[in-house]
This record gives sequence, structure tokens and C-alpha cells, in this order.
Amino acid sequence: MSYPEGVRALVTGGASGIGAATAKRLAADGVSVVTADVAPGADERLDVSDPEAVEALAAKLGPVGILVHSAGIVGPSRPVTELGLDEWRTTFRVNVDGTFLLCRAFAPGMVSAGWGRIVTMASIAAKDGNPAQSAYSASKAAVVGFTKSLGKELAKTGVLVNAVAPAAIETPMNADTAPAILARSQALTPMGRFGRADEIAELIAWLCSEQLSFSTGAVYDASGGRASY
Repeated sequence: MSYPEGVRALVTGGASGIGAATAKRLAADGVSVVTADVAPGADERLDVSDPEAVEALAAKLGPVGILVHSAGIVGPSRPVTELGLDEWRTTFRVNVDGTFLLCRAFAPGMVSAGWGRIVTMASIAAKDGNPAQSAYSASKAAVVGFTKSLGKELAKTGVLVNAVAPAAIETPMNADTAPAILARSQALTPMGRFGRADEIAELIAWLCSEQLSFSTGAVYDASGGRASY
């Protein structure tokens, strides 16, 4: 992949999983990458749901040309009737508010530069709706709607905004997911296996590159054949 000379990338959720794989993939192509995560191991500690923390990081880093917002949580895996409102809101704060806050903070610098790439992290659950994961499914559907809107909003600025919608991937985020839910996901996947973080990173790298030129506000499935629309 090719990227503008000297471009910098911010990858949230960069301590592990898809975020870490994406940071590694971009760095292999010569991109200067900063990782951010609430977990240890990233370059910067960041709670993506904290507006002041996001703004502070934006002020510290200055403009970046690439934003890969991979940070997110699965949230509770229980029937709707057993969910607490705080659990619901926490899932939305991280997955939806976080997406909004990061894009709001870093998109203006890209617009000023006349070039930028933003990749958000949706999920096949946004399309299918995973049973017993209503908060996660609904929050990722919100990410899809947000991405489509922002992509159209910035379509003439040189900043392209797209989402990736994976099926179940072998990452730490899924470590606490109920086995029955993971088994259902695998059973629905024609390839019959979970995806790997490096496979998703390859798609993200293309979405961040100069090779991408006529796609924005789109959702790219990485589901082993599971996605049907």
C-alpha cells in the first residue's frame, strides 16, 4: 500500500487484537503509528469515552492523517430483560460516544490538510443482531449509521470514512464472550472458522491507503461469507 509521505496514524484499541495488528501492518508500510488504549501496552493511555481525555490527546498529537478507531467492548451477553441500564449505557459510551469523540477531534485536521482516512469498527452484529447481545448489536449499528453520515459529510474534502464489519475474530475482546454465542457465530460462517486479526488489518490498511479513492461512507464485511447484505 502507499500513503502520503510522512503521514501519521492513530490507532485506538492498539494494545491488542485488531488494533495491534493494524498498527503493525501500517508500520510495515512505513506509516508512523501511535497506539492508544485503556489497557497497558499502547503508546498512549486513552479512555475513548472520556471527552476531556480525547481532546487532550488530540492537542498533544496534533493532526494525524489516518484514524483507525478499533477500541470497543462487547458488553453484557444476556437477555434484554436481564440488562441493567448502566450496562447498556456503558456499551454505548465506549462504542458509540468513543467513535463520535475521536472523529470529532481528529477529522478537522484531516480536512485542513485536504487528505485523510478514517476507519471505524462495526460488526456483523450491526447487520444481523446477535441474540443476547442487544447492547453490542445496537451500538455497532449506530457506528454504521454514524460512519455513513460522516462519510457523506466529508465526501468532498479528501477525507474518506469507512467502516469494517467483522464476524467473530480471535481477539482478547472475545475472551469473555459466552461460548454459546461464539459457537453460533462460527456455525453461521460458511468458512467455518473465526477470523484472524491480521486478516482484518490487511483490509484496514487498504482502507487507509492512497489506493482507496472512490469509496466513503461504506461498510466492508470481513465475515468469512456470513454477511448476506
